This record gives sequence, C-alpha cells and structure tokens, in this order.
Amino acid sequence: MRDLAAGLLALNLLTLIWGTTFVVVKGAVGEMAPSLLVLLRFLVASAFFLPFALRLPKGIWGPGLELAFWLLLGYASQAVGLLYTSASRSAFITALNVVLVPLLLSLAGRRVRGVWLAAFLAFLGVGLLSYDPQQPPLNVGDLWTLLTALTYALYIVRLEVHAKAYPSLPLTAVQVLGTALLALPWALGEGVRLEGVPWGAVLYLGVVATALTTWLQTWGQRRVPAPQAAILYTLEPVWATLFAYLLLGERLGLTGLLGALLVVLATSLAIRRSPA
Repeated sequence: MRDLAAGLLALNLLTLIWGTTFVVVKGAVGEMAPSLLVLLRFLVASAFFLPFALRLPKGIWGPGLELAFWLLLGYASQAVGLLYTSASRSAFITALNVVLVPLLLSLAGRRVRGVWLAAFLAFLGVGLLSYDPQQPPLNVGDLWTLLTALTYALYIVRLEVHAKAYPSLPLTAVQVLGTALLALPWALGEGVRLEGVPWGAVLYLGVVATALTTWLQTWGQRRVPAPQAAILYTLEPVWATLFAYLLLGERLGLTGLLGALLVVLATSLAIRRSPA
C-alpha cells in the first residue's frame, strides 16, 4: 500500500506538470518546426540521464527503444496537431487513451475489473471540460491528435511491462536518448534552423516536462497498474484549466466545472479499484 501511495503521488505530480505544457508547446510550434522542438527537448533531457546511460542493465536497449518509438510518435503527433487545433481540444482528444488503455488490455486477454465506469466518467469529464462549441467538429489537427491518443495508450500499456523489469533511471535514460535519436532524421529532413528558437520554452520542456516527467512516469508505473494510471492522467486538463485561470484569467463555466468534478470522481474510483 505504501508503494501504491507513493506511485499515485508521483503520477499526480506528473499530471500537474503536464498541465502546464499545452500552452507552452502551442506557443513554441508557432515559432519553430515541431520536429526541431521534439529533438531539442529530448536532447536537453538526455543531458540529465547520460550518467545512467554509461552503465546499463543487460538487455535494456530493446525495451527502451520500443518505448522511445511510442514516445516519439506521441510527442510528434501532438506537436503537429497543435499547429491546427486548440490546446483544450488537444487535451480532450489525447484523453481518449483513458478508454483505449483498458480496451487494449482486454483485447490482449487481461482481466480489467472496475475500471470501465471510471474510464467513461473520465472521458465524459474531459469532454465537458474542454468542449468548445465555437470550433468546427473536426480538423486535421484533431486527426493528428487521435494518433497521439492511440500511441500514448500503447506507451502506457508497454511501460507497465518494462518498468517492472528494469530500474527506473536506466530505463528512463534509454527512452529519452532513444527518442532524441529517432527524432534526429525527422528534424534533419525538415532542415534544422536555430534562429528564433524560444530557448526558455525548450529548456522548460526538456528539463521539467520531459526529463523529470518521464522519470516520474516510469517510477510511478512500477507501482500503479496501467488502467489506474490512465485514469489519473486525466487530471492533466484539470491542472491546465487551473493554470489558465491563475495565469491568463480564464474562467470555467458550469459545464467545465461539471467536467472537472467528473474527472476527480473518476480518479477516486480508479484509486479504489485495483485492476487484475
């Protein structure tokens, strides 16, 4: 129980940090190519994990690079999607991984108990929290973000497996280094231009929102089952809304307040039910 509580605390801190990133990424991709943003944020993050990459457990590169592949697809598709869609809509579509994680586990033959109601409530809550009737029903950014939701669900499921087999810091090091290596051909193909790079945003995304959060997620998911973790991740738009209120003066309407309440309720249900 103590390990579970520590894991839940780590993942809740993770969602708080994630809640700050949509606005940062939205602003950054307005000034630089998404490929360069992904490359630079993971290069910055890699610097913190180089000491752990020098002495790695045997066999860790295969699982680490698999996770890096899913990470790259998730971060890249989200960054590209934010060129065309709003931050709130991106948060809503990304939260589809809450439903996709138990679905994928069920298709793989794993018994998932007591999480479907929580997943439904979380999905409905994020939808109410992020709904914007002023936007068209679908755009190309939404389609890119659908890919984010799918790849992130796959990442959560696979991370649960590998995080139990390898120490958190070495596994995080390989993921971060691997993502930077996989992003390099994409950035080179688009042409690397460092003029006008918003370095403040890059450093924040690399140090706090990549290095720290990837380690927190790897460490936390050693202790928290994947379906519960996916529900906890829906706290991200709640934190994002709070930051928008504190920093930008944005206010939640009645619909948004109801959505936030449903997300908190879903998180509570997920914590009380431990999937097999």
